[in-house]
Amino acid sequence: MNIRPLALTRERFSPFGDVIEFDGAHHYAINGGTTERFHDLAKIEAAGPQARVLVSLFRGRPFSLPLQLTMMERHPLGSQAFFPLQPRPWLVAVAPDQGGKPGVPLVFRVDAGANGLRGVNYRRNVWHHPLVALEAESDFLVVDRGGEGNNLEEYVYSTPFLVAE
Repeated sequence: MNIRPLALTRERFSPFGDVIEFDGAHHYAINGGTTERFHDLAKIEAAGPQARVLVSLFRGRPFSLPLQLTMMERHPLGSQAFFPLQPRPWLVAVAPDQGGKPGVPLVFRVDAGANGLRGVNYRRNVWHHPLVALEAESDFLVVDRGGEGNNLEEYVYSTPFLVAE
């Protein structure tokens, strides 16, 4: 089955989590007016024993299209946010849960918004594909859950999906 990436919007992505961007965000000046704070952009979830929030950096090697999408993963104990550190395009693939397995994926192309970079926060237990950078090696700030318990579940599709423009 072939899949075409959709433009990322808050409305389209809302069943799976949050879009993290400057556009439309609540903001106000802090630090004596020298800094603008864009406030509360994503709901970070960390459930389970001794849960804690982790802040990490990921460096993703670039993929090119067409791309075979063969697997999905999810994190049952916490959300996972990705925010790019360069204005480069990347893909986000998510899927609805169908009886404990991912359904047909939706793929979004993420480009820098009008006012800067754009990221996403996957809600807890949302099926998604691992990081897919495009064009060049790309760095991401990642916020997710650490602590005890297994916070990773993977699923391999019996038939891959082809992502093409």
